[in-house]
Amino acid sequence: MAGSKLSSPDGLEERFNREATRELFRAFAKTRDPKLRDELVVAHLNLARYLAIRFANRGEQLDDLIQVGTLGLIKAIDRFDVGRGVEFTTYATPTIIGEIKRYFRDKGWAIRVPRRLQELNLAVNRALESAALELGRAPTVADLAARLQASEEEIIEAQELGQMYNLLSLDTELAAPSDSRAATLQDYLGHMDPALRLLEDKANLERAFSALDRRERIVVYLRFYESMPQAEVAKRLSVSQMHVSRLQQRALAKLKAQLKED
Repeated sequence: MAGSKLSSPDGLEERFNREATRELFRAFAKTRDPKLRDELVVAHLNLARYLAIRFANRGEQLDDLIQVGTLGLIKAIDRFDVGRGVEFTTYATPTIIGEIKRYFRDKGWAIRVPRRLQELNLAVNRALESAALELGRAPTVADLAARLQASEEEIIEAQELGQMYNLLSLDTELAAPSDSRAATLQDYLGHMDPALRLLEDKANLERAFSALDRRERIVVYLRFYESMPQAEVAKRLSVSQMHVSRLQQRALAKLKAQLKED
């Protein structure tokens, strides 16, 4: 035993530290003294930092992750029962990791979504694949509701809220041919959509049509929407081609005047 870890100075120190930590937890469990909690937090800050580093380089500042990990550490300290015979670091590790994972999950939502629906959204996404394999088809809302013990309304709401997750950045590159530079969402800011102008013109034209009488509307429709020659329009209306020409000129004059007013 002379060469064992516990008989060495380092081993004895480690055993002493574990016993001291247990005593500190026993005292905190009895008194819930904030000062004792602070001592326990300081004693285990390296655990929170170590676990936070595992999630570094994922788009969040390390200091922020350490703060979140420390929050998980405090929760673990408040809930720890030294009588269970489990080392605190073993107990605290999943609590701290869970807190950091929830931080990433919450940061990804574009709006504030209740935790219950966030968790249901994740459960739905997990269940989709397994249910499809078991059923041999795409699962319905009813299938998912039965599997997850939720109502169909809750399943639908959770799926819809999934669209609020991870909004695209303005720097997100859109698909482009391989030989050209990919455009970003920001490239489209400040530009007039031609379809909007056409939509506005269409609305104005529909309002202007109210100034025409029934026969004028028919002439305009047949001539310009159906591309029908004046002679054919005249046959359709049982009038002369000259009369169709006069109706057309009169209708266009009315439309022009009406559109100027708009």
